Order: sequence, then structure tokens, then C-alpha cells
Amino acid sequence: MKKLLIITSVFIAQIATAQNLPFYQPPAFINSANSVFDNHPYANIISQAELTATPNAQKILITARQMVENGEIIKGGCWDYLNTAWNRAGFGDKQRTIIFRGDIKTPPYANINDILAGDWLYHVNYSYNNIEHSGMFIGWIDKENAIGLTLSYAGEKRGEPARYKAYDLSGVYRITRAS
Repeated sequence: MKKLLIITSVFIAQIATAQNLPFYQPPAFINSANSVFDNHPYANIISQAELTATPNAQKILITARQMVENGEIIKGGCWDYLNTAWNRAGFGDKQRTIIFRGDIKTPPYANINDILAGDWLYHVNYSYNNIEHSGMFIGWIDKENAIGLTLSYAGEKRGEPARYKAYDLSGVYRITRAS
């Protein structure tokens, strides 16, 4: 697996260079010994996000993945977990830009084409009583039907680490991006 990741990383770097895109070589991605990519059903989406995201988003994605790999439990809920990940990656409140701001109860919601890997999303959690939820966007599972993969943290004193989970993202009412 490690050899494949190194080859993929080199290939992505070549593509980024050819297209004049910034590329950040994430060493933690290449050298992770306890990787969530091993046997994960969405490993390809997770790895693609880390390899092709903007440099700021890559830092956050990698930091958050390392928290998952370490099985970290953060006191609080979904907001607390993501806030911790963003702060650890060096993106405190002043390094965050709200790209879209709406209201959970009043559409219109964000255009799904505006969502990028590493974005912090607030969305209607249609799978859990239509309550508000936040997660970090990883990639699309089925973009046509707005099904996206997010890094999600349940909190609520469940004692479970964050996980990569599919959500209906047709009700995104806030997008925050590292700046």
C-alpha cells in the first residue's frame, strides 16, 4: 500500500505541476502506519481529497485524519471536534472565511458546486431528525444526488471517534473555508 501511495503522490504532483496548480506533499499521508485507508470503503475518495485539495485544506484534512487514526475523543459535539482539528492545523478563527451563509430552516441552500474538499459544512442532517450538523467535506459519492462523504463526529457523550460517513448534502446552509 505504501508503494502505491508514493507512486500516486508523485503522479498527482506531476499533474499539479503541469496545470500550474499548488501542490503540497503531505508526508503524514505517505508515512501513516495506522491508516484509515486500509480496507476503508471510501479510501479512494479520502486519498484523492488529501492529494488534490488546496494546501490549506490538505493540512486540515491530514490533521483530522490523524485524529481519526488515533481514535481521539473530543469533549463536545461535531463543532468542537472540527474546531480542534482546524486549530491544530493552524487555522484559527481569523484564518477562516465563510463562503456561503444561509439558514437551516429557510432555503435556498448552498450550491453543491461551491463545495470543496476540506470545507467545513453546516447541513441539515436528514438521516437524524433533520437537525443541524457540521462535518468536513471530503468528496462526492454521488454528486448528482448530493450524496457526499464527510468527516463526521457524533459527540453527544457517545465516546466514539470521528468517522467518514455519507450524508445527503442538499441542505448545506454554511460553508467555511481555510484562508
